[in-house]
Amino acid sequence: MHLVSILAADADRTSLETSEAPACFHDLNLDQIVAAVTAPFKDYNLAPYFHTPLHDLDAVAYRQEVMRDLEQPAAIGVIRVFSEQMRVMRQKLESTQKSRYNYERARWFLAAAQTYCDAVEHLQRDLTDFAPASRGLRAFAEFLAQYTGSEAYRALAAETRQVALDLAAIRYALILHGNGVTVRNYEGEIDYSVAVEATFEKFRHDGEAKDYRVKFPRTSSLDHVDAQILDRVALLNPQPFAALETFCTAHAVYADPAISRFDREIQFYAAFLSYLEDFRRVGLPLCYPTLSQTSKQLESRGGFDLALAGKLLAEKANVVRNDFFPSGAERVLVV
Repeated sequence: MHLVSILAADADRTSLETSEAPACFHDLNLDQIVAAVTAPFKDYNLAPYFHTPLHDLDAVAYRQEVMRDLEQPAAIGVIRVFSEQMRVMRQKLESTQKSRYNYERARWFLAAAQTYCDAVEHLQRDLTDFAPASRGLRAFAEFLAQYTGSEAYRALAAETRQVALDLAAIRYALILHGNGVTVRNYEGEIDYSVAVEATFEKFRHDGEAKDYRVKFPRTSSLDHVDAQILDRVALLNPQPFAALETFCTAHAVYADPAISRFDREIQFYAAFLSYLEDFRRVGLPLCYPTLSQTSKQLESRGGFDLALAGKLLAEKANVVRNDFFPSGAERVLVV
């Protein structure tokens, strides 16, 4: 499938990232703006996108179209849900690195793959329902439809869910005797907790009674006892656990590069829209500039400097707006 970028129509030939900021950024306080925009989105390393200038008007129009789409609450809501799911997926993958036990690592990996499939399928449905107008989001929606309909993805999603269902179906019993623990398959034993609660119900009084139960610290990781119990559950149920290990080997890299790329690139827009919320909240006007490669005419009505305005809003001071439109031989504006 064709490489799709939400930042450029010709992503195959366009450089989208520049590690170092241009020298003019400091002089124009653009470095302050980029720092403020990207600060809440540190995980995505967005600054290199902002450092890269666009020299083609159609490339600018391509991004403006995407931004107009995302200014609609339904669209940005779709992106935020997808981004959160992908963030959760990365957290689960991090848990695989932290675990000391094989089956625990494998289960976290499977959970990450489940989250990925859910995120991709929800995004595909939501983008279809939204029907974007921009070339960028339309192209990505078409890619998603092809990707989720591909044989490789359908196999991944089906195997992910089947392995998870088979593991969830396992039932086992623990027999505690002194310091020993015996693990065996569940054989329909009676749940005595219901009978115990019913017996002691008559001793319940109105009002809160003192709780004498010991509270153990909650953790998402297995301890050595949990791990040994899990090993024995696996011995009793070899097929589901063998399928889990096979899944982890076969799908060691399950995320499509285009999906991962979109997850990062779309934050370029989400970050800037988030940055503009403070300005919109106080009623400062915002617009899309009209650009030309042939005319040098410059006109701004009610303009203000973003970096300065950001500082003034933080200080609860007024932002003074200005009009300027040099014409003819006027090419310099002195403030």
